[in-house]
Amino acid sequence: QVQLVESGGGLVQPGGSLRLSCVASGRIISIYAMGWYRQAPGKQRELVATLTSLGTLNYADSVKGRFTISRDDAKNTAYLQMNSLKPEDTAIYYCNADIQTGSDYVLYDYWGQGTQVTVSS
Repeated sequence: QVQLVESGGGLVQPGGSLRLSCVASGRIISIYAMGWYRQAPGKQRELVATLTSLGTLNYADSVKGRFTISRDDAKNTAYLQMNSLKPEDTAIYYCNADIQTGSDYVLYDYWGQGTQVTVSS
């Protein structure tokens, strides 16, 4: 099986920075896309940023210019550098990955358990 484990969340003041990490482990042949989503209280889960193995980037308009997604494929790890954080960035942040686990070239979708990010003074 495959597991995604996030880390790096916490409490930060407005204008501050945090760096989230997501490590994928288990039976992994290759990882196509890795991304970050978030869910604030009372709201639906929304896309924050994604990055494919081909280098295709996608950011939510609300985080463009402030957040940067990157990945280290040798470590099966994705990062989300979050700068200039705002109170409205407060949410649980989830890691997501599309992973090939067998020789059939099928990609399976996996989610982490989430890490809380709270932006407050």
